Amino acid sequence: EMNYQETVNHSKVTEFILVGLSQQPASQIALFWTLLIVYLVTLLGNSAIIVAVWGEPQLHTPMYFFLSNLSFLDLLFSTSTVPLIMMNALWDFPTISYNDCFTQLAFRAFLALTECFLLAIMAYDRFVAISTPLRYSVIMNVRVCRGLASASWTVALLVTVIPVLTVPVSFCGRNAINHFSCEVQAIFKLLCSDTTLLESLMMASATISMPVPLAFILTSHLRILVAVFRIRPTKARLKAFSTCGSHLTTVVIYFGTLIYVYLKPQNKESQDQDKIFSIFYAAVTPMLNPLIYTLRNKDMKSALRKATLRTKSWWKIS
Repeated sequence: EMNYQETVNHSKVTEFILVGLSQQPASQIALFWTLLIVYLVTLLGNSAIIVAVWGEPQLHTPMYFFLSNLSFLDLLFSTSTVPLIMMNALWDFPTISYNDCFTQLAFRAFLALTECFLLAIMAYDRFVAISTPLRYSVIMNVRVCRGLASASWTVALLVTVIPVLTVPVSFCGRNAINHFSCEVQAIFKLLCSDTTLLESLMMASATISMPVPLAFILTSHLRILVAVFRIRPTKARLKAFSTCGSHLTTVVIYFGTLIYVYLKPQNKESQDQDKIFSIFYAAVTPMLNPLIYTLRNKDMKSALRKATLRTKSWWKIS
């Protein structure tokens, strides 16, 4: 059981009330149908990328290996949040149990931090590919790629688990979360215990998982930019710009939203904005990633066409 316990002087909180849009019934219905469409597109797009990468030999490269990892992460992240928000949108002031709430909070934080590290690894992969193309396959071999991917999951798990499990906190009987789900910023407003140590650990975790990877990504892309201008053939230069542009677009959308939600000053007026932006990075960003990486990628579009043809042939045979 987690270390989030009540003090003996207060009634024990066994469940939380999710306020969401309970006071706006019309908006709840619109939110449900919007999220349903977004979630279905997310499932289809990210699943298609995973199937294409693992089913097409020409995509068995480090770049697409990390891309399939990113798609898998987006599937998990969206699934951990969107269905619950959709279900809650059908009810006024829905509730969630204490343990379920903190399990969801920890799982979402773990996946979000893993994506931060994975995006940094993808930037490093592109830097190696463009700056040292002749040694690329040696540096980014299968063992190294798997090790880097595993490291991103492991470090994110440690960064998430330490603050969640080691610092006991208490609630003063308040259990109404002004959010669609168990978002850390909304829950933090309900605490009445001393949060000094927790804030320090959360700030350390946020620094390790957001500014540090972001600084590494930006540094890698600056070095990539220098390397690209050394490439003589214009066609090869444009291809390099296209590949890095897709990755940089994903980075800007993802980190920009995270930084806005978690690192800006908190006040009561910002709560409604926080709810909208949290939906954006939980639902919309996982949907955009497949589009960003496939619309201008000829190899990926070719692999998706082949996967579609194989699926049609399989259905005909069946």
